[in-house]
Amino acid sequence: DGVAAIVDDSFTKCFNKATPTVWNFNFYLFPLWLAGLVVRYVVLFPIRLAFLLSTFFTFNVVFFLSRLLLPKSAFKTRFEKLIVRCICICWVASWTAVITCHGPRPVASKGRVWVSNHTSMIDWLVLSQVTPFATVMQKHPGWLGVIQTYIMDGFGCIYFNRKEAKDREKVALRIKDYVKNDGGFPLLIFPEGTCVNNRYSTMFKKGAFELDAAVCPIAIKYNKIFVDAFWSSRTQSFGMHLVELMTSWAVVADVYFLEPQHKQPGETSIEFAARVQKMIAKKARLKVVPWNGMLKYFSPSPKLCEAKR
Repeated sequence: DGVAAIVDDSFTKCFNKATPTVWNFNFYLFPLWLAGLVVRYVVLFPIRLAFLLSTFFTFNVVFFLSRLLLPKSAFKTRFEKLIVRCICICWVASWTAVITCHGPRPVASKGRVWVSNHTSMIDWLVLSQVTPFATVMQKHPGWLGVIQTYIMDGFGCIYFNRKEAKDREKVALRIKDYVKNDGGFPLLIFPEGTCVNNRYSTMFKKGAFELDAAVCPIAIKYNKIFVDAFWSSRTQSFGMHLVELMTSWAVVADVYFLEPQHKQPGETSIEFAARVQKMIAKKARLKVVPWNGMLKYFSPSPKLCEAKR
C-alpha cells in the first residue's frame, strides 16, 4: 500500500494546480485586495470580454469570407496567416498577456515539425500570435468543437479522439502527409498528449519523432505570479478556464524557440523523443517524470500498476 501511494502521488502531482498564495490580511491590506478584486471582475473582465467577442467575430467573418471567395494562391495563404495571427493576438490581449519570446521565429518549410510541452489549450494561442501554427489536437464538443470544425479546419489542423484506437493510424498518416507536402502553416505537436501543470514533463510519445523530419523544440514556461495557466480538463471546462485567465491581472510567459534537432545515427525514435524532452524541460525548468500522461483518462490495470512498482 505504501508503494502504491508513492506511485499514485508521483503521477497525480503532475496534474495538480498551484495552490493560491494566501494573503496575510490586516486592516490596510484587506481593502487593497478587495479593491483589486473589484477592478478585476467589475472593470477589467467586462472590457476584456467585449473586446474579445467583437474582434473574434469580426476576424472570423473575414477569415470565412477569404476561404469562400479568394482563389487558392500564395496571397490567400499569406492573408489567412495574417488573419489567424490577428485572432490569436486578440485572445492573448484579452488576458493582458505578457509573452516574451526567445530565439528565431518559426518559418514553415517542408520536412520540419515543431514540438512543445503542453500546459493548456492556450499554448496554441500563445505560439500562434507569433507565427500561426496548424496543430494536432483532441476533438472537443460544444462551442469549442464548433470553432474547430468551422475555423481551425481551414488551416490544416488535425484532430483525433483519444478513446478511438483506430484514430491513431489515420492521424499518423495525415501528419506524415502534411510534413512531406508542406501544408502552408507550420505543424505543431504536443508529444505529451495531455495538459501537464508546467512543473513536470510527462513522457513524450514517439509519433512526432518517426517522421524522418527535423524536430524544432519549443519550451513554454508560465509565471504563476498572477494566475496558474494550467488547464485541468477533468475538473474545469475550457470556458471557466478562460474566465479564470480573463479575471486575473495578466498571464505572464516565456517562450523559447530552440535549435532544430535531427535523429542521430543509431538513435531510436524513443531515444530521440527523450533527448528533445530533456532539452525542453531544461529550458522551461520542468522535472521529467516517466509516466504516460494519457493514463489520467483511464483506470490502469493492476498488472500495469504492479509493473510500475
